[in-house]
Amino acid sequence: MLDWVTDPNIWIGFFTLVALEIVLGIDNIIFISILAGKLPPEQRDRARVLGLAAALISRLLLLFGLSWVVQLTEPLFTVLGHEISGRDLILLLGGLFLLGKSVTEIHHSMEGPSGKDGKQAAAASFASVIVQIMILDIVFSLDSVITAVGMVDELGVMIAAVVVSVAVMLFASGPISRFVDQHPTIKMLALAFLVLIGVVLVAEGLDQHIPKGYIYFAMAFSVIVELLNIRMRGRHTKQQDATPKMK
Repeated sequence: MLDWVTDPNIWIGFFTLVALEIVLGIDNIIFISILAGKLPPEQRDRARVLGLAAALISRLLLLFGLSWVVQLTEPLFTVLGHEISGRDLILLLGGLFLLGKSVTEIHHSMEGPSGKDGKQAAAASFASVIVQIMILDIVFSLDSVITAVGMVDELGVMIAAVVVSVAVMLFASGPISRFVDQHPTIKMLALAFLVLIGVVLVAEGLDQHIPKGYIYFAMAFSVIVELLNIRMRGRHTKQQDATPKMK
């Protein structure tokens, strides 16, 4: 009954799946970080924890409902020659929601809320942020579970990998959120990533597959370049601060 403990293939599949789940969860962390940043500082940590807890619950529920997940890939109707399944509908609606939300956040970041809009933005309710997080959690969880089902056959291994990956994301979400809040350019880059992910979700919903490896490579490359820019700006600021002292 415990043969899986000594089976190296099970452990290889487990660690590989954990790594993939963490990578697939990066966009979820970014989204949660940006939404939590709209709340008062004392509520942000609680929003992140609840958001990731909701992600864990939605993933586990989908894993326990594997037969329902499989049925989601069956065509429901056809539009302009494209067969649309339940999964396609979820990806389309989730992608459009993410696009709308990301573009709105970019607009507020660029223009800045003013007047009545500014008061409404400052008064973003805890409940509304959690609801928005849960909506996207369902979309991201669907992608995560489909990946898990395609990689591993053992349900227990899938559940363990999902729990471990969410625990890692929970540990990393705080530092990532604080870093995004402290650097406006990183926040703008993160919002651009969410626009890109929204486009990918819409494309997936229309059966236009875009290899995620290209997307994540572009994201990683952009982050590295921006981190170098932040370091150069910090060094330049230190040099400017030190110049008067030398005189």
